[in-house]
Amino acid sequence: MFAKKICMLGSFSVGKTSLVTRYVHSIFSDQYLTTVGVKISKKVLVVNGQEVSLVLWDMEGKDEYSNINLSHLRGAMGLLLVADGLRKETLDEICTLHSSVAALVGDIPCIFLINKTDLAERWEVTDGDITRLKQQSFKVMKTSAKTGQGVDTAFLALTEAML
Repeated sequence: MFAKKICMLGSFSVGKTSLVTRYVHSIFSDQYLTTVGVKISKKVLVVNGQEVSLVLWDMEGKDEYSNINLSHLRGAMGLLLVADGLRKETLDEICTLHSSVAALVGDIPCIFLINKTDLAERWEVTDGDITRLKQQSFKVMKTSAKTGQGVDTAFLALTEAML
């Protein structure tokens, strides 16, 4: 069995914990609980005939990651950078964050998740914003922790990239 550590980063209230809960337990709660420090979850799956244990590090949300805790990132083999489609500034934050994290952990597989597709009619993040990221060779996916849209696909895509 392969063990792969995935770090989830993004601003406050973008849905990191909800995405992990949806993926690991197939549930969603409207109750908002702030993550303090890091919350670690685990899920075992089979990808291309290989059993993989994902260790998901749900990092506390910050509006500015001026001081990234290197010990939390150590050993990461993949990143999910999460933005809230309702708040464009959270997309700008993960773009900046990607550069900082890459300098610390190197070039590891990374997917930008634009969360809350269930509220897409109210999004500030535009298709043009997403196209610009893709033109910079970033992998970008849309998700909804509430409905589950794109969640399993995003985790599977990152797992495949790590293998």
